[in-house]
Amino acid sequence: MEDNERYRLLVEAITDYAVYMLDEGGRVVSWNAGAERFKGYTAHEILGQHFSGFYTPEDRAVDLPARALAIAAKEGRFEQEGWRLRKGGERFWAHVVIDPIRNGEGGLIGYAKVTRDLSERRKAAEALRRTQEQFQILVDGVTDYAIYMLDPAGRISSWNSGAERIKGYKRQDVLGSHFSRFYTPEDRRDGRPGQALEIAAREGRFEKEGWRLRQDGSRFWAHVVIDAIRNDEGELFGFAKVTRDITERVEYQKALEKTREALFQSRKLEAIGELTGGIAHDFNNLLAAILGSLDLLRKRLPSDPRITPLLDNAILGAERGAQLTQRLLAFARKQELNIETFDLAARLGEQRDFLESLLRSVHEIRFSLAPELDAVRTDPVQFDRAVVNLVVNARDAMPRGGRIEMSATCEVVEANDPVLTPGPYVRLSVADEGEGMDRETAARATEPFFTTKGVGKGTGLGLSMVHGLMLQSGGKLEIMSRKGKGTTVSLWLPRAAYDSKTLLSARKEPQVPNSPPLRVLAVDDDPLVLTNTAAMLEELGHSVATTDSGRQALELLTSGWPVELVIADHVMPGMTGTELLDTLRQQQPELPGILATGYADSEGREPGLRTRLAKPFTLDDLRNAIHQAMDLGRRGLNT
Repeated sequence: MEDNERYRLLVEAITDYAVYMLDEGGRVVSWNAGAERFKGYTAHEILGQHFSGFYTPEDRAVDLPARALAIAAKEGRFEQEGWRLRKGGERFWAHVVIDPIRNGEGGLIGYAKVTRDLSERRKAAEALRRTQEQFQILVDGVTDYAIYMLDPAGRISSWNSGAERIKGYKRQDVLGSHFSRFYTPEDRRDGRPGQALEIAAREGRFEKEGWRLRQDGSRFWAHVVIDAIRNDEGELFGFAKVTRDITERVEYQKALEKTREALFQSRKLEAIGELTGGIAHDFNNLLAAILGSLDLLRKRLPSDPRITPLLDNAILGAERGAQLTQRLLAFARKQELNIETFDLAARLGEQRDFLESLLRSVHEIRFSLAPELDAVRTDPVQFDRAVVNLVVNARDAMPRGGRIEMSATCEVVEANDPVLTPGPYVRLSVADEGEGMDRETAARATEPFFTTKGVGKGTGLGLSMVHGLMLQSGGKLEIMSRKGKGTTVSLWLPRAAYDSKTLLSARKEPQVPNSPPLRVLAVDDDPLVLTNTAAMLEELGHSVATTDSGRQALELLTSGWPVELVIADHVMPGMTGTELLDTLRQQQPELPGILATGYADSEGREPGLRTRLAKPFTLDDLRNAIHQAMDLGRRGLNT
């Protein structure tokens, strides 16, 4: 009896569980403090009442209380979770255990019922479930990232919509398969998938960029993060894997780098061009004095077998120097050009025999010109030189022989080209099968004096001249080359509509007779050039006055000195030759003028209304310029 009393006191003291007895018919025969606490009934209110009063109407309607007792009596135990009612009708979630109680002979004398209130735990579980659902909805709604789970062995256990969009697989296609299927064959061969999981498991995180595969086999550049997931005991539960397709970003960065490199190259060449143009201008003036003086000496000195060859050799050297200067000016885009519209296919046809004569027996040139090529606009003479230069370069790149392909196609440039303005162009390409160039060499190929040829085999001015010609013509030069894979050089020339009246060919000015004696004013700030110009004018029979500035020239003219022709250098301090002739046009419209320049600067230029004399010039060049200026003056078209 003493043990029974202690047991009763123990049961009645329990407050977290409702522990009470039912008789054989299910009526309450005992009631502890725990039952009173969360069911709300005192002992005198509930003793003798049927326990089915704790069940919801829905459960009573399906006779769940009776079935619970029957299961307990038959199987020795009934256990369930479900809704139960408190005294006031409020529902709570309960865990219920019913055990049958039998006497010594095995007869059923009642039931022991233990009920626990799990409402708080159920709320927490429900909150966790809702959180998990919301997280799953969030993860599934992400389309810019592939987010999925892997088990510890690397098999896929979840799959979001972003993974489906990026990788192309449906959920049912990948669940249970190994994530290594997304790696390239070379990465799988090198064991990269396993290494990634090992690093994530060891360090907690793995992050890298690399190529991955879509379902269709196409590759994309991915940013990958793998995080190790562990339970509360620290055991590896699996991996969370996040993949982002950054192919567009990488391509954009490559394009940006390419644009930056092109801009840097352009600025570098622009700076070199400015320096080159300044040097070439000064050198041009020196050559003008040298070549003009030598030309005069050859005409004035009698033929002497000991002197004349030397004089001719000096003139030839000066002319070669002038050619080098013109190439420098071409690179600097300060060369004097005669822009014309001409038929590209016809001009290449005229050059064909000559181009083939440049090749050795081990070389072959093939032409592939698109039908109905548009006409182009550039200086035809300089264009001929550019084509010859490209063919010679292609030949020299193949010392053991090979084939040269010359092709031309019509192209349209969109707004994203860093050099060309949008519009129609003809692309003329010269391709060889030679040694090719690496990226650094190709980038420097258009710099003046840079050459890949041996000593004495090239000046390094050929491509720089072509580069300058193209830019000055509104086009561009493009080099595509790989070491050991040959080189293709393309000229992008502005297209022009066909018009038989404007299709011109390069032509040399015919020899003209001397003009009648004239009173000529020569203006140049370089004393060497001025002296030489004056001597050449006198050789042609003209009277000459000289000044070294535009201001002095105006003062001389206003003083009343009779002048019939003005020859002015373009580049002079204070007042350029262009400004001087423009002022004279306003003051004396009938006075003819000649602008002497080695530059292609077009400030104040009006084609057809002003005679231009390219430096350095010979006696014949000067004679032709005077004849043209006076002819325009007689027609009232020149000043």
